[in-house]
Parts: sequence; structure tokens; C-alpha cells
Amino acid sequence: MGGYLGSYLYQVDEKGRITLPAAFRRDSETQSFVLIQAQPDALTLYPDDTWEEVQERLRSLVRTAPRSRHRMLGLTANAVEVIPDKQGRILIPDRLRAAAGIRDEAQVVGAIDKIEIWDPESFSRLVDETGDDFGDRLAGIFA
Repeated sequence: MGGYLGSYLYQVDEKGRITLPAAFRRDSETQSFVLIQAQPDALTLYPDDTWEEVQERLRSLVRTAPRSRHRMLGLTANAVEVIPDKQGRILIPDRLRAAAGIRDEAQVVGAIDKIEIWDPESFSRLVDETGDDFGDRLAGIFA
């Protein structure tokens, strides 16, 4: 089975590292990822091959909507390449942790082709707020 699935709670160590779930490391053929803040309260971790696709979409967007260049620069200026160490840990820079409100713990969430990293309280609020509406939208998929 492919893709990143599941939600895992991890401690952020004193160096700002979190461990990627073993299932995510096992399902990933990539050795490196790109970490960005694509939304206000979460970080997104893209495997290299998916990041290539995202870059192409960004290039296309800039060509068709030149004003979007500033948003693209905002995304890429704070992007970092991360390579898991032998224990499967990645370093999340202070500025990205602070921007997403991640402190002592991180909720690591599979999002099929990417991984999202949340402050656990923010993720819990998101799940609570979208629960019923989300279920209604997905009803047709699982019927």
C-alpha cells in the first residue's frame, strides 16, 4: 500500500527534531524531503518526487498569474531540505516551528502524498471543526 496514512504524536527534542513514523519511512523511497509552511498552522513535508511536481505547479502559476510570484517566494524562502538521520529524525528549524505554533509535541499526519506536521491542539481543533462537514463530503467516495 502506498501513501502516508495515520496520525502520530511525537515529542520535539531539545534540538528541535521529531521522529518520522516508521510506517512513513518504510513507505517512502526518498532519502530527503522538503519542509515548507504552506498553511498558517501546519508544516508540510514533501518527499522529493512530490516536491518536483509542486515546483512545476508553482512555475506554471507564476507564468499565468505573475502576482502569485510573491506568494511563491514566501513559500520557497523558508523552505528547507531535510534528510532523516539513522533514527528517522528530522530537524525542524526554530522559525518554522514557531510559525506553526509547534512547541514540545508535534502531531505528524499522513496526507496521502505528503506529511503534515501540526501543533497537537491546532490539529485537534481542525478535526473537531470539520468533523460532520467532512464526513458529508466524503460520503459519496465510500458509498
